Amino acid sequence: MQIDIQTRGFSLTNALLGYSQRRVLGAMAYISGHVNRVVIRLSDINGPRGGADKCCHILVALAGMPDVVVEDTETDMYTAIDRAIDRARRTAVRKVDRQQTLLKQRQTFAFDEV
Repeated sequence: MQIDIQTRGFSLTNALLGYSQRRVLGAMAYISGHVNRVVIRLSDINGPRGGADKCCHILVALAGMPDVVVEDTETDMYTAIDRAIDRARRTAVRKVDRQQTLLKQRQTFAFDEV
């Protein structure tokens, strides 16, 4: 699984980079065989003015399935990362599980016809 972390409007610190990577690896461990790439874009919309302007945009590229795209905006970047990764994980796991269920049903149906 390839992890690409990009920032817009501020510099990426080692702490934020490490935190993001650990969260992605942990969240996607269950479906890591189905995940080709995860792209995280972190941005500070208002800059130094503050407010709920820390944005985390996540794209999860799944093998043979449509991409999962999630975005979350919070006052704290770590919170935005946590919420976006949790939502992306839930959606990606649901898609992978649904695909696996459909494949099993098709195999069972094909076997029953023979």
